[in-house]
Amino acid sequence: MTAIISVGIVTVSDRASRGDYEDLGGPAIEEWIGNAITNDWQPVKRVIPDEQDQIEQALRELCDDEGCHLVVTTGGTGPAKRDITPEATAAVCDKIMDGFGELMRSVSLQYVPTAILSRQIAGIRGESLIVNLPGKPSAIADCLRAVFPAIPYCIDLIEGYYLQANEDFIQVFRPKAK
Repeated sequence: MTAIISVGIVTVSDRASRGDYEDLGGPAIEEWIGNAITNDWQPVKRVIPDEQDQIEQALRELCDDEGCHLVVTTGGTGPAKRDITPEATAAVCDKIMDGFGELMRSVSLQYVPTAILSRQIAGIRGESLIVNLPGKPSAIADCLRAVFPAIPYCIDLIEGYYLQANEDFIQVFRPKAK
């Protein structure tokens, strides 16, 4: 029997958590991941307000208790006072993976000049990779297209589960075995 992989999907939004606004980011991530990987998988979803303690708690639970070796967040990465997802992510991570944020901003700048205002980061917590994405579904797809080629190998290196990619949808990189 093949194990079902759990992928954490966290929407950080005051309005969506109150039900004032439909969560579009979480479903966009779920759809994109569903197209990208061929493993049997299940989303473990959270919709939470822009509160640092709640974001940190959700990230710890998804990594430590739910066994998600990949956790993807959406929202809370801008310059507004309540945008604190990167701070919460950094607080729970053992290592920050600077290249993810750099690449996402670089790709986003091809579409909007305000991408320089984005502060998304990625980091490692134990055997889990946490990646912050912007809140807009089209920007989510742009950023995932840019960074996902490195995600399965990164998870390999931190001894997480083996993600198999749908090569017709996204090409991933793993070094050739010697």
